[in-house]
Amino acid sequence: MKHDLAFEFSVNKENKTITVKREFAAELPLVWDAYTKSEILDQWWAPKPWKARTKTMDFREGGHWHYAMVGPEGEEHWALATYKTIDPKRRFTALDGFADAEGVVNTEMPQSDWEVSFTPIQELTLVENLITFDDLAQLETTIQMGFKEGLTAAMENLDQLLAAQKQEA
Repeated sequence: MKHDLAFEFSVNKENKTITVKREFAAELPLVWDAYTKSEILDQWWAPKPWKARTKTMDFREGGHWHYAMVGPEGEEHWALATYKTIDPKRRFTALDGFADAEGVVNTEMPQSDWEVSFTPIQELTLVENLITFDDLAQLETTIQMGFKEGLTAAMENLDQLLAAQKQEA
């Protein structure tokens, strides 16, 4: 039975937040791994034709995910996510920002706090992202950079990856 997967993207300028709710047609352990293991993140996190490439990942409280979005011409845009709290298979929080290849955060670019929660719903998993910015300008810059389109495309990559994993199982 084909199920229409829920997708909601909303911006609250007053609270300086973006909320993204997205269902995936896979059980919680697979979706959790897709968000927390670099070898899986690298397969879906970037919108095609871009690719994500992890330099280092230490998924623990106080750990980091340092990665690049690599374009079709080889251009690199680096980012650093610092994990703040982790409640396994339920939620994690992280501070996300643009960085350089050495992992130095670029404070001239937007930074945001992410709270990512996972809820099993029968054979589906709902992932909710609450993304909070320090000021409205950072939120608006992020949206102008194509955040909604890029994240939507990446989540579609994850749909394909999860479907392929289910076929292999």
